[in-house]
Amino acid sequence: MAGIYFHYPFCSQACNYCNFHFSTQTKYRQQMQQAMKSELYLRKSELKTPIESIYFGGGSPSLLPASFFHKVIKSVNDCFKLGNDIEITLEANPNDLTLQNLKDLKKSGVNRISIGVQSFHDYELKMMNRIHNSNQGLKAIEWTSKVFDNFSVDLIYGLPKSNISTWAHNLDILTSFNPPHISSYALTVEPKTVLFRQVDKGDIKLLDEEAVQLQYDLLTSRLEKEAYINYEFSNFGKIGFHSVNNSNYWNGKPYLGIGPSAHSYDGHRVRSWNISNNLKYLKSIENGCLSQRKEVLKDHEVFNEYVMIGLRTDGVKIKRINESFGSNYGLYLEKQAKNHLLDRRLFWDGDVLKVSRQARFLSDGIASDLFMLKS
Repeated sequence: MAGIYFHYPFCSQACNYCNFHFSTQTKYRQQMQQAMKSELYLRKSELKTPIESIYFGGGSPSLLPASFFHKVIKSVNDCFKLGNDIEITLEANPNDLTLQNLKDLKKSGVNRISIGVQSFHDYELKMMNRIHNSNQGLKAIEWTSKVFDNFSVDLIYGLPKSNISTWAHNLDILTSFNPPHISSYALTVEPKTVLFRQVDKGDIKLLDEEAVQLQYDLLTSRLEKEAYINYEFSNFGKIGFHSVNNSNYWNGKPYLGIGPSAHSYDGHRVRSWNISNNLKYLKSIENGCLSQRKEVLKDHEVFNEYVMIGLRTDGVKIKRINESFGSNYGLYLEKQAKNHLLDRRLFWDGDVLKVSRQARFLSDGIASDLFMLKS
């Protein structure tokens, strides 16, 4: 099975923490829609297995009309074989959603909505320079739940000036809707963003790591009580509602990235990514070619990715490491994990290495201690 990701690189407004490739200009938006469909046909020989996930991200793909998704889904069906229970997700800003719009999206073939609410507090939304307000977030969830059985809501924790009480209030509101899936990420400061400059100048003070961890711990404990499964560090789903798109990435399945800056993976060792320039991307598609770069991953790079993803999901399987990379990699992992095992940050569940509950927040740092620097 495989997946396709469409990156629509336009937004109405720039969030101050975002470092994804996007533009707030209106120029080239129509051309981009056609170019993305054209790229799909250019690359129809790249995926040999049935498609079980289509994901529209960005940017803000919810700016597009429902008719666009209908046409693209038809084009995917023309180029590839679709799986029987294909998941088709649209990332959406709350302010772009109306009850009628959601009904139109469902008719177009979209069967899952991921709503970027991020917070239910207006002062936090303003701090992030989000384009919507808290009431629009509430309405978006209400309307989506009336039209779609499968949807997800995003929240950000660790925001400046937040505390355990304000975060608990966000969780109270969200869980009152009982969404089938929730994604929640810590605020990160990325270079070349407005937030980076604000922090650098001292205009915004970040929370310390301990305060952020307390919010994460509340997130996991609260959602567990609400019958959510924490199937990946930042993702929580009710039974039967785990994201197919996300799970495919983590399980190393092939995926095709369509649009400027979109990444692709062949399911083995080759990763590629399109040029992060809208005009150059459009010109390359117009010329019937694709401007992209490729890399072939080395053994230790594949190993490191597996360790990172494994500790964030269902654990690192020593048998898989020995079979995929050789017993020397398995021995190396056991040696590197020794101190974390003694500190009870890691534990063995049979032959699967897992992060303990109390160390879950530290998963990425622990994983980096297990990395192999070169083959």
